[in-house]
Amino acid sequence: MAKLTFKTDKCKGCGLCVDVCPKGVLAIAEDVINEKGHHPVEAVKPEACIGCAFCATMCPDCIIKVER
Repeated sequence: MAKLTFKTDKCKGCGLCVDVCPKGVLAIAEDVINEKGHHPVEAVKPEACIGCAFCATMCPDCIIKVER
């Protein structure tokens, strides 16, 4: 299982990482608002992460770190 880390304070909630995840690990946190006023991404099924790093590659702000 891979370990996901997010810089949620810098996330603008664009959802690109959510769309590209093949296992549905990520979602936009509807109950959280970061310093910029956006709903950041969160891992809703971290145990399903296969470590493909598509999310980190797709993120325009480089807020996701995937460790295998």
